[in-house]
Amino acid sequence: MPAWVWKSQIEHLAANLRVLALDPRGQGRSENASEGYTYARRATDIAELMAAARCSAPVVLVGWSLGVLESLQYLHDARQAGTPTPVRGLVLVDNSVGVGDPPTSDPTFFSRLRSKRHETVTRFVTSMFKRPVDPAWRAALIEAALRTPLQASIDLLRQPRPREFWRDALLATPLPVLYAYTPKFAQQGEIMKTRRAAIETRLFADAGHALFVDEAAAFNDALEHIVLRTAHAPAAAHAASGGASR
Repeated sequence: MPAWVWKSQIEHLAANLRVLALDPRGQGRSENASEGYTYARRATDIAELMAAARCSAPVVLVGWSLGVLESLQYLHDARQAGTPTPVRGLVLVDNSVGVGDPPTSDPTFFSRLRSKRHETVTRFVTSMFKRPVDPAWRAALIEAALRTPLQASIDLLRQPRPREFWRDALLATPLPVLYAYTPKFAQQGEIMKTRRAAIETRLFADAGHALFVDEAAAFNDALEHIVLRTAHAPAAAHAASGGASR
């Protein structure tokens, strides 16, 4: 997905906050790099973007779908290396965090992606919404998704990682966290909110995978809430980011 899919959030927050929306490598307007379609490399891309943009604390890092895993990878790598990070809050949107039952998947997806890519991508993008969207906007989103090289798409979705890695990475993060999800991940949300008090969970019961589009106003309210939480808790997060405890 391209960064502009976050249009509602960018416009809502930019009046009072600095907002950066990343097109990861191979997506949106970023380069279709010949390599680097891994959690580790794209986590490094997040770090390099914040460094290049001279981001200073407090930063709230928001990751959606694959971005959930790359954000957790980024925090894990920073913690392991003892590298300071400006991130003081984390928002994870609609992906597994490695607890409970693993989410179901379609075993035919990759074969269909190879043989009928346009049809498969169109079906996937359409399925992300439960509420009507402008047909021209959806068509532009489909074209943007098709810009990612086929093999890069497959590489990104087939990376080997034990599910426990994501659970442990999240539980080791002392930052304020918002975990926003659709019913597919409701069990994981229930488990996580009992495991760590700093994890706030929010179920978007009537939204699709792009829940921040389907329920933009409700999601923006939740996002503002964690921004306020983050602003009031910089000291503890700073100690953790320096490796004292990502």
